[in-house]
Amino acid sequence: MRTKTIGAVAVALAGLLTLSACGSNTTRDDGATGGGSGGGANGTVGVILPETATSARWEGFDRPMLQKALSAQGFDADIQNAQGDVQKFSSLADGMIAKGVKVLLIASINSEVGSVVASKAKKAGIPTIDYDRLNLGGSSDYYVSFDNVRVGQLQGQGLADALKDRQGAQVIEIEGAPTDNNATLFAQGQRRVLQPLYDAGALKLVHSQPIDGWDNQKGGQTFEQLLTGNGGKVDGVVAANDGLAGAIITVLKKNGLAGKVPVTGQDATAEGLKAVLRGDQYMTVFKPIQDEADAAAKLAAALAKKDTATADSLATAASQDPKGKREVKSVLLDPHSITRTEVKQVVDLGYVKASELCSGDVGPLCVQQGIA
Repeated sequence: MRTKTIGAVAVALAGLLTLSACGSNTTRDDGATGGGSGGGANGTVGVILPETATSARWEGFDRPMLQKALSAQGFDADIQNAQGDVQKFSSLADGMIAKGVKVLLIASINSEVGSVVASKAKKAGIPTIDYDRLNLGGSSDYYVSFDNVRVGQLQGQGLADALKDRQGAQVIEIEGAPTDNNATLFAQGQRRVLQPLYDAGALKLVHSQPIDGWDNQKGGQTFEQLLTGNGGKVDGVVAANDGLAGAIITVLKKNGLAGKVPVTGQDATAEGLKAVLRGDQYMTVFKPIQDEADAAAKLAAALAKKDTATADSLATAASQDPKGKREVKSVLLDPHSITRTEVKQVVDLGYVKASELCSGDVGPLCVQQGIA
């Protein structure tokens, strides 16, 4: 179940290498607005990002890439970050709706606040796009993300590959927030691969635990409790993203198990890629966020013109909203599995700088993989 090569993505993303912000995997400290100069010929698109505490992607990648993609479509981009505060998320949306944005992109903290915001925008005649996270029970007509079930399948297959010669290997699963539909889809994808192995006894599931708010500290504490409860034994760990993987690896190091126990991840963060190079983390999942930003911008351009025919031609997939009992027209993009030998591809595409990745003890490991 290896994913297809990401070499084709390089052509589309060649321009990224000139964007210094896109090569960074660090967050902006203040989460300040990324609004443009007001010169967008087609008006303003509002974007609300969820937080910076648990993932570096929103400020390091999504913000500059959405800015670039929306500008290319002739929009001024008002991009703001709610910093994990649902009240701030709602107030930011109120401000954008009052301002009269042409389209509102919602990367919600949870489905509840996302659905409320979408409803308010709809009443004001402003189309909304669920960005990266589908708001269950919401009213957005379109959704742009990656194939999140496939993300989970890649994680599950990564762990299965790492443990293929260890019959009965014991596995702990540390999943994402139960309020995040993406986390549910990741888990579904993982189980498509791992459940048959659990059922056959090839692997043994010790425990699976979702982590509220994707809280890395809580994830590490929970993993440590599960590890202790299992007599200090574990052979493999499903970690839903690189942040949780990092917290788990800290616990494994404390117990002399780092590098001996394969750990999955997701987001191809700089720290996650370092851990993959070191051998502390077996794999991560790379999601070319510029593709997601470009797709969202093109969809926004069509909706701003009330051109549903073009919007529908872009959103050729469908996502299920079980809470709302509806199908949502979707753009679902391909994720890519990254093990040690594939880290160079992420660097070559400009998502992480070699200078950022290859410092300290990782330097010689980068040389081994041809990363300069």
